[in-house]
Amino acid sequence: MVDKLDLTKSLDAYQAKKDQFRIVEVPDLQYLMIDGHGDPNSSPAFAAALETLYPVAYSLKFASKLTLDRDYSVMPLEGLWWADDYTVFATGSKADWDWTLLMLVPDWIGQDVVEAAMATSRSRSGPRRFDDLRFETLREGLSVQTLHVGSFDAEAEVLARMHHEFIPAHGPEVSGEHHEIYLSDPRRTAPEKLRTILRQPVKPAAT
Repeated sequence: MVDKLDLTKSLDAYQAKKDQFRIVEVPDLQYLMIDGHGDPNSSPAFAAALETLYPVAYSLKFASKLTLDRDYSVMPLEGLWWADDYTVFATGSKADWDWTLLMLVPDWIGQDVVEAAMATSRSRSGPRRFDDLRFETLREGLSVQTLHVGSFDAEAEVLARMHHEFIPAHGPEVSGEHHEIYLSDPRRTAPEKLRTILRQPVKPAAT
């Protein structure tokens, strides 16, 4: 029997508490990634990205268990969010959002295993967005994060406290895209109970 590793419990970068902002050092981590633009609630590209990521993520898990003798829980969906005009996040103009959807891949899995999993998923799932899927390392480093419990639309108040209170009070400057880690499945969880880690990469303030 192969022990199953849950990386959300073993990686410090995936620990956060509600109403507590914390500065963490996020290690370089490798992900499956797909980019897109537009409202996640209505964008066909967003839906197709999900339909591409999950089959590959599960193929990787099974390949790791069968060929590498290492089992793990498939990591939660994550997203990077940005826009040319960041006021759209306050106004709710989701059609103007840019995003990258992510799923973390354990560090013992290499490019060859990922390419095999992509080929397997492509043959079983038919056309999705496999040509847009990439396997890359994300380097965030110093970051501020907290746990938000509630609907996605209720994040604004927490993010305002992060950006206008905590970050200025502790010296670092914003650096990089807003990062969300979706610990709950919105298909099975009431909006008020959704658990989302909100992360903002930062850098030391210029002196």
